[in-house]
Amino acid sequence: MSKDETQPLAVPDIGGIHAQTPAVPVDPEHGLPPGFGPGWQGRLLFWIAVAFSLFQIATAFNVPLDHRLAGVSLVDVLRLTMAAWLVAILIQAVRSRPWLDMLLAFLPMLVVVELLARFGGSLPNQILRALHVGFLCLVAGGLLAQHKSHGRLAVLSAWALAGIGFAIGLYHWVLYEELVARAGEVTPADLVVGIAAIAVLFVICWRFMGPALPIVSGLFLAYCLFGQWLPAPLNHRGYSLEQVIEHMSFGTEGIYATPTGVSATFIFLFILFGSFLERAGMIQLFTDIAMGLFGSARGGPAKVAVFSSGLMGTISGSGVANVVSTGQFTIPLMKRFGYRPAFAGGVEATASMGGQIMPPVMGAVAFIMAETIDVPYADIVQAAIVPAILYYTAAFLAVHLEAGKRGLVGLPREELPSAGKALATKWYLIAPLAVLVYLLFSGYTPLFSGSVGLALTVVLILGGSLALGIGSIALRVLFWVGLGLLCAFFFWYGILVMVGVVLLLVLASLATRGGAETVAACREALADGARQAIPVGIACAVVGLVIGTMTLTGVGTIFGNAVVAVGEKSLFLALVLTMVVSLILGMGIPTIPNYIITSSIAAPILLKLGVPLIVSHMFVFYFGIMADLTPPVALAAFAAAPIAKESGFKISFQAVKIAMAGFVIPFMAVYDPALMLQPVQGVTGFSYALGAAYIIGKALLAVTLWGAATIGYLKRDMALWERALAAAAAAALVLALPVTDEIGFGLAALLIGVHLWRARTAERAAAA
Repeated sequence: MSKDETQPLAVPDIGGIHAQTPAVPVDPEHGLPPGFGPGWQGRLLFWIAVAFSLFQIATAFNVPLDHRLAGVSLVDVLRLTMAAWLVAILIQAVRSRPWLDMLLAFLPMLVVVELLARFGGSLPNQILRALHVGFLCLVAGGLLAQHKSHGRLAVLSAWALAGIGFAIGLYHWVLYEELVARAGEVTPADLVVGIAAIAVLFVICWRFMGPALPIVSGLFLAYCLFGQWLPAPLNHRGYSLEQVIEHMSFGTEGIYATPTGVSATFIFLFILFGSFLERAGMIQLFTDIAMGLFGSARGGPAKVAVFSSGLMGTISGSGVANVVSTGQFTIPLMKRFGYRPAFAGGVEATASMGGQIMPPVMGAVAFIMAETIDVPYADIVQAAIVPAILYYTAAFLAVHLEAGKRGLVGLPREELPSAGKALATKWYLIAPLAVLVYLLFSGYTPLFSGSVGLALTVVLILGGSLALGIGSIALRVLFWVGLGLLCAFFFWYGILVMVGVVLLLVLASLATRGGAETVAACREALADGARQAIPVGIACAVVGLVIGTMTLTGVGTIFGNAVVAVGEKSLFLALVLTMVVSLILGMGIPTIPNYIITSSIAAPILLKLGVPLIVSHMFVFYFGIMADLTPPVALAAFAAAPIAKESGFKISFQAVKIAMAGFVIPFMAVYDPALMLQPVQGVTGFSYALGAAYIIGKALLAVTLWGAATIGYLKRDMALWERALAAAAAAALVLALPVTDEIGFGLAALLIGVHLWRARTAERAAAA
């Protein structure tokens, strides 16, 4: 661990423009500063986080530790390695040399080796989920002790919370066979462990992410216990405490439901993937490309924010994190070149939240959605790509019109980096992302694709360090070609080839000058990935209580029947009601648990009303994202507030204006699924392609009109009646009623014609 781990890795510098960062940066998702805190406790926590990531990688790669070669298994090799490590520690201690750091690293690694060894590396699904949550609680509790606890008692309480959370995972690991054999029976010890699991998760979730999610999940849990006393039709038959705890804390219906399973596999892996790419310099590459392409255009800084945030969304779907990572230099840059602080913050919040609908990662919701509705991941990406492009097009248009309205220019070309040069020097950083997309669309599982993408990123980081020590260009090219061919063998021999290549590169790096620093950077990326996984993983576990309530009591049908009754009379009203529910539930709740809750309650209703499966889930997903821009909570807007030095409420109102496409597109997709490239009954071939092109073009015109209406500018400032006419035309294009398309196109043509005529008349008058 580096000595300055509590400091930012770098101070952003874009095109020679230095961006100031806060003296003590804080992650807005959980309110904690970077690093793991001071003292030996901080170093131990760092190594626990590294061990957690290695545990997740080993289970994701499904390394066969019990496979024997010449009578020796990988478990034997690992245990011999740990024994040698312990001997080295003892030797250091006997010689009075520093040994504590070695011991602090040794202990978590020993635990991971033994956890994996018992099941030969292939852990049962239940054990994997339980240990995943246990590790999350251990790291989260340690971070609370190091960063959020004041006083000895508070620190000890936080560490006790961490230890209890991990011990619960060990309880499942130790008694796995017994728990399976007596499934459905709850012993007194089980009852204590089950209650403790729920309590620990509630406390950690509350302290990390605020009260919203624990309160919502707590209400569902209370319904399980006391719902029989409610009046019909809200009541249920009644369940004992033992039944509820068995359902929620054991098995795969509550805490360890599908969201936790996805968090323990796909999500964690892709968080690590993003963490390594960031360490490799991907953020700087994205920013340089955006600055080179759009920095000198009209309103260039805002266009850079939109484009770079869109690129960031391909590797990191956390909208609030994107606000901070890119906003710390794009927001001051926009303000410097004339954008109002509220608008600058709104642009960054809108663009960053769009990252959660931008394939391939999509805030990790895509993986949960694929698992929940049992469709290929590629189908989710296919449905998301056109709306994501339209969303960013609308945001791009909004900043372009705002710049025109206020006469804002771009940055001087000489201050900007070259996009071509940036690609030419760092093109290799795109390779893991390109391979990931290729594998996903080739039918490989997200777990395999993410594993390969992560391994390739590590290979590039370590290989790049080794290549710097090769003087001859010819030898350097030969090194990269050989390394590439070696990695390509994973197609035939599996992911273990990549694991072997990475291990060889690590050993080679440790033996070369400067290589140790590169290995240390990878080690810190592992620890940082574990930190980033905490809010998502804890939220998945807590929201499992909502899923457990649904499966135990069937409460979702009560709300569903009411909405279906409305939808039978008016689908539009049912959609509006579902939108409102999604926005309310999304206030203060992260995207993943919000999607899980709304998809459990609302998506089945839309399916009953004839909305296609993927479209119904995308509908609630989109409005869950929009909740982070919508007052009064607006997490993304308030994350941008201290950077923009403006009220979070003002930023959120601007963000809603800029993100209007996010509110419009889901409605259009419901009425015409071709907008999400979904099949339309009875329409195929050229007719389908023509229909898809028509709805996409109509949606593009609609978001353009919404942008003009909200900004008040097109070719020149728009009169109030022009803005009203633009809004009316856009609304007509959105509505799927007889002749509304014709009315919308007619009003749009009238508006554009009159506006251009007024603009030319004004230009002639000014010239005269």
